[in-house]
Amino acid sequence: MKVCRRETFNSAHRLFREDWSDEKNLEVFGKCSYPNFHGHNYILEVWVEGEIDPETGFVIDLKELKHIILGSVIERFDHRNLNLDCPEFKGINPTTENIARVIWNILREQLDHKFGIEVQLSETEKNKVFFNGN
Repeated sequence: MKVCRRETFNSAHRLFREDWSDEKNLEVFGKCSYPNFHGHNYILEVWVEGEIDPETGFVIDLKELKHIILGSVIERFDHRNLNLDCPEFKGINPTTENIARVIWNILREQLDHKFGIEVQLSETEKNKVFFNGN
């Protein structure tokens, strides 16, 4: 059984590699490499897989999951510049793929290992990534 909690956050970032020229960054990352950053309204879905607890009927208490996500992820990244404000992205290009992986790692530390976790992160209405630790 899987259950999901959906949250949103807003962050700015710039996709670029310091070891590449401005021209190569523009060629690979397009407008996302512009030096003054840009932002997204991210939609985060955290899917938790496990057995239904016979006493509660829950896979996980969604109130508990909500507090974990808000305290561990949203407070860190909401209204932040991922490149400048978040040490989790030092040396990591904050692509949607990398953001999802960082979030998954944060949540993996917070949630009991009996649960499977999948992070789904939408950067736009058209772009979405899935990460389950593999």
